[in-house]
Amino acid sequence: MAAFSCVSLQVNGSVLKPFASERFDRLKTSLSSTFKPFFNELHQLQMKIDVSQSMKNTSRKMLDAFVDSAFQFVDQPLLPSQSNLAPVEEIGEAVNVSAIEGEIPVDFPEGVYIRNGSNPLFGGLKSTVSSFGKTSQIWVEGEGMLHALYFRKNASGNWIVSYKNKFVESKSFKIEKERNMPVFLPNLEGDSLAILASNLINALRLGTIAKHYQNVNIFCHSGKLYATGDNYLPQEVDISTLESLDYWDVNGAWDRPFTSHPKKAPGSGELVMLGFDGMKPYCVVGVIS
Repeated sequence: MAAFSCVSLQVNGSVLKPFASERFDRLKTSLSSTFKPFFNELHQLQMKIDVSQSMKNTSRKMLDAFVDSAFQFVDQPLLPSQSNLAPVEEIGEAVNVSAIEGEIPVDFPEGVYIRNGSNPLFGGLKSTVSSFGKTSQIWVEGEGMLHALYFRKNASGNWIVSYKNKFVESKSFKIEKERNMPVFLPNLEGDSLAILASNLINALRLGTIAKHYQNVNIFCHSGKLYATGDNYLPQEVDISTLESLDYWDVNGAWDRPFTSHPKKAPGSGELVMLGFDGMKPYCVVGVIS
């Protein structure tokens, strides 16, 4: 609890005499002449920033218009063998599971089972067709979706099982969700020229050549849960709500993709991981205490 006290201050003042007023005017003129160049430079810098931002926005809009006119997104057909990979929608709040076959063992621990997997936005995997050729997403591409089963006992000792699912909201997920349409051009499979064009356009428009898929695995370290996808940093997830939190760069010590399958060292509990990159050093192994 914070405590506050009020102190009454008595201030005595008098009307400024003429000489004080003159000194104040001279001081004001002096300060004005001293800081005027600084304010002019500050104003010019702000104008440069505004112009630069305006140029970036204009370039982005021109690229968006080019993509809209030159590239056509096409739905990929879902093969019968891929029915288990069909995308599903978020259900919102957790729901109780009533249809349970068999029995949950009495000594089964309370907790949560979480599965991470690919769940494409906008109805399924996409291809693009353009004058450069065709590119397609492959079956492992899709936003990460967490499926959680929560096991807990009520006051009577009976099991209550609930289910909840939620997308891992990566940076690229938020971009497409905000625009409510596919934005990233597929670039893993297709015609060589089309793949090259997709990489270049994605980098210019969106600052990265590919989406940040957090759809491969989840792991725990130091009491926190992380979703991973091999091509970017892990992203922390709230285990109770499945809300997506910040990316984890190991306090600024990690600046490359993070393996989706880090291993915990027996005994010490240290996390052993690695990351690959197209620039030297190509592979880095790390140990996190």
